[in-house]
Amino acid sequence: MTPAEMESRTVRYGDLKPCKTAFIDAHTPGSDQKENFTVIGGGVSESPDQHVHIKETPGFNIGAAGQPPKCRNSLHSHRTAEVFFVLRGRWRFFWGRWGDAGEVTLEEGDIFNIPTGVFRGFENIGTDYGMIMAILGGDDAGGGVIWAPQVIEDAGDHGLVLAETGRLYDTKKGEALPEGVKPMPLLTEEELKAFGEPTTAEVVPDYVARYWDLVALSDRQPARVIGSDAVLKDRPGFEVDFITRSSISDDHATHDRHEVLMPVRGHWRLDWPGGSTVLNPGDTCAVPPGLPHGLAPAMTGEASLYRVRNTDDPAGPTAA
Repeated sequence: MTPAEMESRTVRYGDLKPCKTAFIDAHTPGSDQKENFTVIGGGVSESPDQHVHIKETPGFNIGAAGQPPKCRNSLHSHRTAEVFFVLRGRWRFFWGRWGDAGEVTLEEGDIFNIPTGVFRGFENIGTDYGMIMAILGGDDAGGGVIWAPQVIEDAGDHGLVLAETGRLYDTKKGEALPEGVKPMPLLTEEELKAFGEPTTAEVVPDYVARYWDLVALSDRQPARVIGSDAVLKDRPGFEVDFITRSSISDDHATHDRHEVLMPVRGHWRLDWPGGSTVLNPGDTCAVPPGLPHGLAPAMTGEASLYRVRNTDDPAGPTAA
């Protein structure tokens, strides 16, 4: 593989292209300043304006959300796994039908494997622009977003209508639903009963891993973060490891799985027969199966990254 070919499989943080109209709450006050990024795979954006950096999916999707302070993402759910780690800033995640069943605050490097079948939202509670990276299960990311009914109703008051096809239409731009296409129906009270209301005490121990705990656990080998034998025991169709300079060898190895590398801190050198590149925090690199490669910190100081690999498990809420 040539350096140019590997670069085409690498999305640099500085090259990320945001979409400010990706979802139905794009005009809703309090949510109207967020930026959404689709890094690998089509993701779940409802807007045709969303740029997709790498269209080929490895069994999961990678996305990101960037938000200024006090900006929030509205309550929604997915049919497959949704995992976030904080790249920059301080974030509050909340969940439940009205967002009051539980909450947790995450700092840089913390990771959250959000339970499926639960409405969730998040907001930047830091003092600067923040960024969170997301892993969504499945090649089609579960077929879209399931919105809490009040989110759809609020959006209609501000000119946005979601079609039953999952496409967003902006009446402020003169757009209207095509003939024969109906609005996305609101969930009924009976359907809403299927969504969970777990407490903070029920969620945090099994679904949240803290950055500095993972640093300690990766002292001699990569820390298993998400998987059947991991800190967060789950089988959502992918597995996640956490790697530091003390837990990685730069010897070349070959894997039969898709491997996505997502640095959190420090600079990492990726070598393979035919080339070498440096990955920085916020970059995302998709290493193809069967390619011998080595990975090592490129400079002194703290260095950490998340590594995501596809598995044979079905994408979804599959318990370990």
